[in-house]
Amino acid sequence: MTPTENYETPIPGDKTSLTDDERIENIVPLPPPENLIRFFPIQGTPVEKLIAGTRRKLREILHGRSDRLLVVIGPCSIHDPAAAVAYAAKLAVEREKHPGELEVADARLFREAAHHGRLEGPDQRSVPGRQLPHQRGPAHRARRCWCASTGPACRRAASSSTSSRRSTSATSSSWGAIGARTTESQVHRELASGLSAPVGFKNGTDGNVRIAVDALLAARQKHHFLSVHKSGQVAIVETRGNEDCHIILRGGKTPNYDAASVAAACEELAKAKLPERLMIDCSHANAAKQYQRQADVARRHRRAARRRREAHRRRDGGIEPGRGPPGARPGQAAQFGQSVTDALPRLGRLDKGARNARRRSEEAAQAGALEQATGPA
Repeated sequence: MTPTENYETPIPGDKTSLTDDERIENIVPLPPPENLIRFFPIQGTPVEKLIAGTRRKLREILHGRSDRLLVVIGPCSIHDPAAAVAYAAKLAVEREKHPGELEVADARLFREAAHHGRLEGPDQRSVPGRQLPHQRGPAHRARRCWCASTGPACRRAASSSTSSRRSTSATSSSWGAIGARTTESQVHRELASGLSAPVGFKNGTDGNVRIAVDALLAARQKHHFLSVHKSGQVAIVETRGNEDCHIILRGGKTPNYDAASVAAACEELAKAKLPERLMIDCSHANAAKQYQRQADVARRHRRAARRRREAHRRRDGGIEPGRGPPGARPGQAAQFGQSVTDALPRLGRLDKGARNARRRSEEAAQAGALEQATGPA
């Protein structure tokens, strides 16, 4: 029999009983989302106008009202704010070269499956066991970096790995992505149904495209789910559904960026009576996780993109190629702007992609003119 003294142990102040949180080491309360919004407001600023305008342009592309090619490019995780700002500036230069052919969005992943980065990881400037004040915690650092790297010529994209940040990051994102390991998650499908920006669902890690199609169907519906209000209170959210979602082909057991894989994915979309719009991920399994192969994936996929108007592109990239030592603090990477998670290629020029988009648009215009002159086949 358990000794009675075990039931007389004092209960810590943050626990409701001796049976509460038995395996929780620590809980750090964070400020409500409205605090971050107040510290870094976008209402009435050029950033607000930029985000709203970019979302509108992406919708036009995804729904076939624009022939421009959507290109989402950026590092797989953020650990150094200065490098993030420098990268955004470099990408803005490339973006301004091709306004008529490309819609370029700067990917910003503050957290991924294997790296908590600037959202949940320890502050890389702090010493072990020492924490910064809550108002300068991880979400504060992430939003500050986000706002600082969003300039007049730089669009912002994000990856959604958790459902609890709807109130803090959704207002400043132009595009979002749900990863291969969470596409099948009902929680993430519900989250996508309420996001204001277009969202891409990646196919499963084994290459299964059907789960991404199911995710699109689910995200288009209305949902109710638990979330966090901007005041910090737990709340029930009712969504309207998101019709601006699409598939991202990221490879699986084998690559799936070739023309046959694109056609097969479009057939799955057609069976579900969904728009045949998708994006090619030039990284991950399509490149066998070898950053040197991303350019080759992009080059080979252009052929499929010329034949089918629905193929857009997602690439990883950094200021410098390769990868620094894992766990490095800002400034400790081998070179400034180098990734400390996955190895990345150097950000290159987008001229070839722009030429491909221009050629595709011209061919579509010629086909349309021929059909108008001769009538449908």
